[in-house]
Amino acid sequence: MKRINEYRKLFGAEADTTLKELKTNYRNLVKEWHPDKFQSGDEKAIEAEKMSRQIIDGYHFLVSIAPETKAANLEEYNKTISESGIEDYKHKGLLLEITFLDGTTYEYFGVSANVFSKFHNSDKQFRFAKRSIFNSFLYRKSKGSKADVDESAGVTA
Repeated sequence: MKRINEYRKLFGAEADTTLKELKTNYRNLVKEWHPDKFQSGDEKAIEAEKMSRQIIDGYHFLVSIAPETKAANLEEYNKTISESGIEDYKHKGLLLEITFLDGTTYEYFGVSANVFSKFHNSDKQFRFAKRSIFNSFLYRKSKGSKADVDESAGVTA
């Protein structure tokens, strides 16, 4: 959640900010902090390099959790959480990362240690996750499926 709040603050975005508004804010920030605007070796150039990386990362992150992005990918998400089992998972802080058998990885934000403990100790983890995690927490797709990777690389099965 800290990461989300930091990026929203950087972009001056609220939870209901549209992708169009986010893109406008992104472009304005990139113009303001573009490293080429500063002399090489200048302190501002170093700060601009750091800020431009943070702006780019923040933009991609906020786009991935935007309501429009989630709506566009809802069918794929529902297919993954209903048809594919859990291959692996990691929990750090309030972030739960679940990798499904189809190779897709989703990050769930705000998952407390208590909820993770119940998930981890559950006899039927997938069932617990379907009831208590998949549709209860803010999520984003962090890695595509194995088929997506093969497709983008031009590999056919």
